[in-house]
Amino acid sequence: MDHLVTGYLPSVILMLFLYTVPPTMMLFSSVEGPVSRSGRKKSACLKILYFTIWNVFFVNVLSGSVISQLSVFTSVRDIPTQLAKAIPTQATFFMTYVLTSGWASLACELMQVFPLLCNLIRKFILRKKEDSSYWLMSFPYHTEVPRVLLFGLIGFTCAIMAPLILPFVLIYFSLAYLVYKNQILNVYIQKYQSGGLYWPTVHNTTIFSLVLTQIIALGVFGIKESPVASSFTIPLVVGTLLFNEYCRQRFHPVFKKHAAQILIEMDRHNEQYGKMEEIYQQLHSAYCQLPIKSHELCDAACKNSNENREHAQDPEAIRPGKEISE
Repeated sequence: MDHLVTGYLPSVILMLFLYTVPPTMMLFSSVEGPVSRSGRKKSACLKILYFTIWNVFFVNVLSGSVISQLSVFTSVRDIPTQLAKAIPTQATFFMTYVLTSGWASLACELMQVFPLLCNLIRKFILRKKEDSSYWLMSFPYHTEVPRVLLFGLIGFTCAIMAPLILPFVLIYFSLAYLVYKNQILNVYIQKYQSGGLYWPTVHNTTIFSLVLTQIIALGVFGIKESPVASSFTIPLVVGTLLFNEYCRQRFHPVFKKHAAQILIEMDRHNEQYGKMEEIYQQLHSAYCQLPIKSHELCDAACKNSNENREHAQDPEAIRPGKEISE
């Protein structure tokens, strides 16, 4: 009972608490003002990622007495050493968290428990027999991407001091590849194309995980009193940051602007399936800046422009002392 309460129960409570985070962050992202579904999910993905990394990893690693936490934040030189000492004490919690939140989340994702319950309620309680496309869901990037990146961070940082967690993380990623591939191909529908906009988030989080792992390695070598190994680790940190800067300058503009070939293919796809007329109607209603008498103003402006052009081209209309209005 003692092992159950101290080892398994905290991770279960944390997992149940984290289930309330995505709807809250999605609400905050909607209040910010993004009009597109992809923009709201991307904003919520960043918020959930920062929240989970801080609360699941750093809060648990740095948990303890107030004095020890203050010593971590007041002496910057001791941060690698403090992390190297704190991570092995939380290795059991991280293993349990990978099992409860990782493997269990993959099982729930495969079974689709919540959509199954909603479908049963809609068919057998509300007596709605028709199958509507409204209930079909797209892939929840804002919940799954932060979870995968968090497990990557845990695997990187615990690999030095607690390598026993690596088989659990490896099994999770192997199962996640199969489960997510099946869900994307056979379960979820594609309501929009993100254009690879989540890849910079994945890249930046992976670089952060690598740098944090190397800083922890500095602390480990400091505890072992190995200055030679520490001196070889510092260039590794610098090289990782330089590689990140190279990738940012080389590949980041690709995610800012779409290639013309992709836009042409999207236009041809819309023309093939007869969506251009619907898109034109949506553009007309979305970008109407003067809804009151806008057509009358436009017709009047065109009429005045045509009249002025006729007067300007007529030689008889040009008389001395008479100016032509623009």
